[in-house]
Amino acid sequence: MIYDFIIQNYKNGEPIFLSELPGSSRDYLRQEMKQLCDDGKLERLYNGVYYLSYLTILGTKGKVSIDSYIEKRYLCNGGYITGLQLANKYGFTTQTPSCYEICSNEATTKQRKQTVDGNTIIVYKPVMNITEKNKSALQFLDLMTVIDKYSEIKGAELVGKLRKYVQAVEVDFSVVKKLMPLYPDKVYRNIYETGMMSELV
Repeated sequence: MIYDFIIQNYKNGEPIFLSELPGSSRDYLRQEMKQLCDDGKLERLYNGVYYLSYLTILGTKGKVSIDSYIEKRYLCNGGYITGLQLANKYGFTTQTPSCYEICSNEATTKQRKQTVDGNTIIVYKPVMNITEKNKSALQFLDLMTVIDKYSEIKGAELVGKLRKYVQAVEVDFSVVKKLMPLYPDKVYRNIYETGMMSELV
């Protein structure tokens, strides 16, 4: 039974994509999932995406984990976080993002806004197809596009933090060099002004 499979393979709050489930008939699977939702065993996030019904320690109805949803939907298939969220995650700003910004191969338009369980996700189309080889370079160049706008730190502190970030995500500067022409001129200036130019020489 599909419910047994779900119980064994999914945690509370983890999104369950219909495409991940075993079964040869999608229609039959949909009917099964609908029945489980009607029985209160599953919650439907939207068409084709579900999660287990559960109660939190406060006794309120549990929600889907938005981080887990983004990871599965966008980041696993060639994607990365970008924008203010990226700057915040690596400590360049204390500003809390009001939405999730993702660059993903899943994007079919330049920019698309999606609301999932009250959370806004903006999905951008990358300048080129994201691969394991170029992902960290593309993310670094994205960061360099907005670093002047978002960073609350300057000088040596900024350089130090950038170097830590570069090590953490393993940026390959030979790839950065090749991709730079796809980005606006200010990226070059920002790289120069943040003391990262030596990496490109």
